[in-house]
Amino acid sequence: MAVIVMRILFVLICSILGLVLADNFKVGPLAGVMAGVICSIVVVLIDISMKKISIQDIIAGVMGLIAGWVLAALTTYALYNILNLEEQVRSLLPLLLYLALGYLGVILMVRKGKELSFLNKLVPGTHGTGKILDTSVIIDGRIADIIDAGFIEGPLIVAGFVLQELQKVADSADQLKRQRGRRGLEILSRIQSSSVAVTVSNDDFPAVKEVDEKLIRLAKATGTKILTNDFNLNKIARLQDVSVLNINDLSNAVKPVVLAGETMSVKIIKEGKEPGQGIGYLEDGTMIVVDNGKSYIGRTIDIEVTASLQTTAGRMIFGRFKFEKQVR
Repeated sequence: MAVIVMRILFVLICSILGLVLADNFKVGPLAGVMAGVICSIVVVLIDISMKKISIQDIIAGVMGLIAGWVLAALTTYALYNILNLEEQVRSLLPLLLYLALGYLGVILMVRKGKELSFLNKLVPGTHGTGKILDTSVIIDGRIADIIDAGFIEGPLIVAGFVLQELQKVADSADQLKRQRGRRGLEILSRIQSSSVAVTVSNDDFPAVKEVDEKLIRLAKATGTKILTNDFNLNKIARLQDVSVLNINDLSNAVKPVVLAGETMSVKIIKEGKEPGQGIGYLEDGTMIVVDNGKSYIGRTIDIEVTASLQTTAGRMIFGRFKFEKQVR
């Protein structure tokens, strides 16, 4: 509200200033007021558009403008000394070169400047040190527990397009999706109230439709890592040399090591794919495949571990029924 009031006051002050200066420019009072209003509105529109421009883009644009003007000055000097130009051309040539090369310098640096690693170092804050949260890791929720445990330091970055996707999921007509979206918003609120700094990035890539690709572009632009538990995003990002922290990898890494020959108790809850197999799960979700365990569905038995296999979906433990007298 305060910003809106300031903008209205600015327009009023500019209109009054235009009225006061109207005589100096030999124009009527109405024309002076209109000129002040138009100029102030242009400045306000620039102010509004600047909210969507990152500091990095501003620095890149200034660097591009300077480079374009330097090139324009050198080109003008060279043409003056090489070509015998008419006076009218000599007066217009610098203006055209400064406008054209300055514009091209700004556009090129804003579009391509994010690919320059040294530019990221010029911008303080999250560049190069932050971690970008994707939608799946927010909805999953384990990231909040990891943050509370102190294993992840900030700053954490939440992209505006990720917030939009969360909102769409939370407003979905499908009840399950709606619950997932609302859970994601609750987890995000919990993360924001933690001791870790959380920033919202307004950087967007309108030409890109897929959220995963936008995340990869943002990570490249800021030199940061992506926090996810999405298997496909993990693979695609690594193929494009983007660092990824996968929550599932962390979960698998901290699971206790189970060696062949060890004994453990497991409740058989369903039959397996192969004849006679029974399936059970540990508390952390690790699947246990028990040979000849089908007949003990619904009961807890002691098994002997025969093998442990790490897969892309997680860890699997294979075992065989050990002592029938220990069926419970």
